[in-house]
Amino acid sequence: MMSLDFISLEKQPRLLMEVPLKPVQGARFQPTGFPDLGPATFKGFDDEGNSVDCLLVESAQSMANRLESVCWDEAAGDLVGVLSGLPYVQVLEQDQVITNSILESHRINSPYILESKDKTFFDTLKKELGALEKGRVDIRLLAKTLLKYDPNTLIHGVFLAKKDLAGGRLRLPRVVSAFIEAQRIEVVTSGGVKNDSYDPQGDTAKGFGNVPFHREEYSAPSITAFFNLDLAQLRGYGLGSAVETLLIALSLFKIQKFLHEGLRLRTACDLEINGEILVKRPDGFTLPTLETLEIEIPKLIKSASESFAKPAITQVVYKK
Repeated sequence: MMSLDFISLEKQPRLLMEVPLKPVQGARFQPTGFPDLGPATFKGFDDEGNSVDCLLVESAQSMANRLESVCWDEAAGDLVGVLSGLPYVQVLEQDQVITNSILESHRINSPYILESKDKTFFDTLKKELGALEKGRVDIRLLAKTLLKYDPNTLIHGVFLAKKDLAGGRLRLPRVVSAFIEAQRIEVVTSGGVKNDSYDPQGDTAKGFGNVPFHREEYSAPSITAFFNLDLAQLRGYGLGSAVETLLIALSLFKIQKFLHEGLRLRTACDLEINGEILVKRPDGFTLPTLETLEIEIPKLIKSASESFAKPAITQVVYKK
């Protein structure tokens, strides 16, 4: 079993990876859709510079949520075992856990965390970030504070859009960004009908009657997942080697676990790896396996634990 070796990343600005994918069964897949837009199709270019029809299969914002969700054990209601000890913010309402900063789309900026009438945690954040009220935002102080309560916010980005927190200027872009695209797409048109065996002519506006529908799926010879780990941004936080190593390993763990367990994106979009994981930059870097990361990360969490809140899980009471 190999150990973690990030020496080749020390002076690199980015770690770029591409992963070829294919449907688990058949040739069709269903892409992400957007309100009032539908599937995001566009003109792209192949390796020879020829124009080809392309499709956004999964967006950057959706991928961020998926990379977080693979860290959560729904059955246990907690982080997966190897991540035990990582801090996060847990929200309770009337003594019942209702959500947390890992599952919330806006992370610590969740309204359940910052809009509660119980201002205990909000006031704590305001006090710890008080030096940022005026002048240029000190990114290092912001990163250090966010690390204390949820390191995932440093990986996936956060925007504390509250005027009482430095005038709503506190934000960090994603360190890890990812998306999935398909090239040389073909539209697969099909359809069906929702049958009402009792009253086919019933009022469809109320859910009765037969309702025919059409649908569009896609096929493509090339589906690729792209991952970008911004090492320069991560180093700019000045959090020290122990924390930086943990955040790199945690980022790679999320990517590997997503690729091995999280590729069922939708009912009609179930994908799998179709070849090798390609490290495009830097040359010579070998991506650690999921098994290696699972062995090493608990040690890295322990090494970085002095930077975390005590206890690691910060409880916030949500009051309407």
